[in-house]
Amino acid sequence: MSGAVDPANREPLLLDAMLGKLATYLRVCGYDAAYALDDGVEDDDRLRDLAAAEGRRLVTRDRALAASTPGAVVVTERDVEGQLRELRDAGFDLTPAARPTRCGACNGRLEPVDAGDPRPDYAPDEGDAPVWRCVDCGQCFWTGSHWDDVRATLRRL
Repeated sequence: MSGAVDPANREPLLLDAMLGKLATYLRVCGYDAAYALDDGVEDDDRLRDLAAAEGRRLVTRDRALAASTPGAVVVTERDVEGQLRELRDAGFDLTPAARPTRCGACNGRLEPVDAGDPRPDYAPDEGDAPVWRCVDCGQCFWTGSHWDDVRATLRRL
């Protein structure tokens, strides 16, 4: 699984409260994957309203909620690898993005940290690896061992 992925071609998603880990994987694949608990939303009616208001496709483990939400996708597996397989089989492109585009913590957009800009102590030194910062929460990301672990999981599918 390699190659450049254009995040603009990814359908925006809303994942219900049972799919937080899945949201992280989808963000690595370039999806704008909002997670309901980030906004404190658990109620079915609020999930449907939020998905509609933000133009997002709902991904849920709740069969009744999926049945009552146009375009919703239901996943039945409990583990993230099984959920990823279900999405792949439903036609989702699970190719990792060429570079991080979404914050794994809050789903905000990432922008490159320019040379000379301050970096947190936990980030690689300038010149060691490119670093991106979330425009919403300020967290920094780079394609280190966690990125490699996610890519390895996606290759196993």
